[in-house]
Amino acid sequence: MRDLPIALLRTFVVVAETLNLTVAAGRLHRAPSTISMQLSRLEDLVSTGLLERGQYGVRLTPAGEQLRSHAQLLLNQHDQILGSFLNADIGGKVRFGTHDQYATRSLPPLLETFVVNYPEVRLEVQCDHRPRQLVTLVQQGKLDLALVEMPLHSHDGQRLGRDELVWVRSAVHSAHLREPLPLAVFVEGCYHRDAALQALAQWEKPCRIAFTSQSRAGVLAAVRAGIGVGIVPRSTLEEGLVVEPSLPPLPGTHTSLFVAERLNEASARLAQIIRDSPQFARAGHDDSQLLRQFG
Repeated sequence: MRDLPIALLRTFVVVAETLNLTVAAGRLHRAPSTISMQLSRLEDLVSTGLLERGQYGVRLTPAGEQLRSHAQLLLNQHDQILGSFLNADIGGKVRFGTHDQYATRSLPPLLETFVVNYPEVRLEVQCDHRPRQLVTLVQQGKLDLALVEMPLHSHDGQRLGRDELVWVRSAVHSAHLREPLPLAVFVEGCYHRDAALQALAQWEKPCRIAFTSQSRAGVLAAVRAGIGVGIVPRSTLEEGLVVEPSLPPLPGTHTSLFVAERLNEASARLAQIIRDSPQFARAGHDDSQLLRQFG
């Protein structure tokens, strides 16, 4: 019986997630030609086509869809077994704070990798829409790490990926045309909310808070229902939402990682996983290496 190399399955899973060989190659730090050769080898091993290549990327064949679920399970099991031997001596607690938008979108695969590879570690995640509150908890030693969204020109924390805030509305409703402008936002303390209110005030455009929630899912559900206009980072746009360009411009942002002064080995490992992740690619500026420790 043939064996399926773990390296080939790992490449296939990344390609299945991105549906783009160039993006997958960047994530895996390999040349696109190498990725293509690995996929061809995997197809030879399973004796069937897994991908259909086209002008705008690739898509999975029915056999590819079937292999994707099996491959992910196998990789998780493999990493868990290996992690139990390689990282058995790393334990303790990791207290991690972040925003709902990261916890529900970018972070799950990273946290899954961490939990699988460090089975003796107790991970505690706290979500909060208030970035300054999470930063304060790091300063006070009540959190080990915090991944938050900060204003573009903020110099606190280690600055990772750059983004920008945009106004979003439902694709089938016209909340942006109402007066005063109805807003669907997080409760007080959210940077998105503060930036939106400041921008509208500068334009002297009347507005009202039509919907508040402590979760991103709740805010976006209200936007889709036409209750109000929302504010999200451009990189987190979802189906059913469209950017509304007629409203005042909103500021840029940075994803920033805050690290407590004293870290155990497990917390340091998670911080490094986040720094190295393509999901939080560094902005590439001179100050991208800045890491402010708190006393």
